Amino acid sequence: MTRRPVDIGVPERLYTVTGGRSRAVDDSFDLVTLIVAECAPSAGMQSEHVRILRLCRTPTAVVELSADLGMPVTVVRILLGDLLATGRITARHPPPPSGGSFPLPDSALLKEVLVGLRNL
Repeated sequence: MTRRPVDIGVPERLYTVTGGRSRAVDDSFDLVTLIVAECAPSAGMQSEHVRILRLCRTPTAVVELSADLGMPVTVVRILLGDLLATGRITARHPPPPSGGSFPLPDSALLKEVLVGLRNL
């Protein structure tokens, strides 16, 4: 399998979109955090923020937003931090795996599945 380079757009544009920031203030957004819009876009909002609010009418994972927007996850996290700080979105974090409600699979079974996949 050949890996293709990822096109992340023009770096200058991403710099402008994030206002020159390279890291999110809040690191609470992981790839599977679900984002839900709490309001409709308003006039004068940054176009990327508007797109996020429209995409998040239903719960949407951060990684899906990144793919739909065609932007790196780091840039999406910065934009989400802006929206969270203004109360325009809610972030729903997945439950921890050791919550007891979902038993973890047996490691022997996982190894057998891995061997089966490799044999395909």
